Amino acid sequence: MKHPVDVHVGKRVRHRRWMVGMTQQQLAEKVGIKFQQIQKYETGMNRVSASRLWEIATALGVTVSFFFEGLGAKTEQSNAESAHPVDLLADKEALELVRSYYAIPETQRRRLFDLARVLSDAA
Repeated sequence: MKHPVDVHVGKRVRHRRWMVGMTQQQLAEKVGIKFQQIQKYETGMNRVSASRLWEIATALGVTVSFFFEGLGAKTEQSNAESAHPVDLLADKEALELVRSYYAIPETQRRRLFDLARVLSDAA
């Protein structure tokens, strides 16, 4: 049975890997394991050991604490009560939008942000 913490950590690994544009194969090579193991980590089927999580964090350019952000009963409860999807990290379209957004030059990005805010306020 999957433990909720393992599932959360796996989703954060997948999210960060996707945000930096890395495939499971590329991450596996950097960490020295097979890509199937990355798949199992990302789904929460297998637990990530502390030393392996350290290697994954290094390969993805984040601290180990990144994988635990957003974990907790209060956060999960507030997510369930919000009007947004419970797990934006699992929404591929949302992740692609964020990645594309940060690829836009700063001045244009700010104008796009302002436009999105106006459109969401009008909705």
